[in-house]
Amino acid sequence: MTFWIRAYDGENDRWSFFELDDDEWPLRQVDFQGPRRHPVTAASMAEIADLHARGDFAAMRAYERRYGVLVEGDMRGWQEEEEATRIGLSAFEEAWAAAREALDVPRAQETG
Repeated sequence: MTFWIRAYDGENDRWSFFELDDDEWPLRQVDFQGPRRHPVTAASMAEIADLHARGDFAAMRAYERRYGVLVEGDMRGWQEEEEATRIGLSAFEEAWAAAREALDVPRAQETG
């Protein structure tokens, strides 16, 4: 059963949103950094697995530059974190859509 969590890392001023499978492995991850909640990660295990299966390592590097890197390993123990809580699908999808929209802007447009 898929579920979603949100966690805050005060040391790095980062909000993270995770979609987890029933073994608590991340399927998708979204990170927002700083007081303006600038999106820095919107990575998907399915997309990464597809690139890996094709052996397209140049595309994999480009993906990681654009969407960040999905956390490695399971998220077991997340319940013990003070700033972590379960959220609903709609809250996760809202964060995902906002991050993807921002990160999909071509880099040349960001400075122009």
